Amino acid sequence: MNIMVDVYVEVIREGVRLPFYANPYDAGMDVCAAEDTIIEPGQTVIIPTGLKFAIPEGYEIQVRPRSGISLRTPLRLANSPGTIDAGYRDELGIIVHNSSIASNVKNGEYLTLDSKGNQQGTYIVRKGERIAQLVLAEVPRMNLILVDSVKDIGTDRGGGFGSTGI
Repeated sequence: MNIMVDVYVEVIREGVRLPFYANPYDAGMDVCAAEDTIIEPGQTVIIPTGLKFAIPEGYEIQVRPRSGISLRTPLRLANSPGTIDAGYRDELGIIVHNSSIASNVKNGEYLTLDSKGNQQGTYIVRKGERIAQLVLAEVPRMNLILVDSVKDIGTDRGGGFGSTGI
């Protein structure tokens, strides 16, 4: 059973496609670029979506990578998952980093989201291409309780960062 939550969206650029679920049981809605964006090796950019959201209090929209882009290209969402807070009303921008070290293509040629083999180089993201996923998530509030020690509260797994191995 799908639970539906009303999220209001405003389109602020011409020709923008609303986010959509590609399949009936997908967790994330695909969101598209609102304009062509060139991303040089080592560069981090904000790709505009042409959308503003009004999210209900108690919820967030998480911005997550699309697995195909992560597999086929060196493009990465720089703050994954990104959080859109319920009180944010400006345009949604997707922060993308090109982790290429150098370019293996000729000057003036761009790799695309359809390029295969995780090629190093300058990429172009075209208007209308799916660039990320949006997932609506409920956000419970934390009530912090100050204690002298947390050692005897709950179960201590007995290790620090990376203690369960790789």
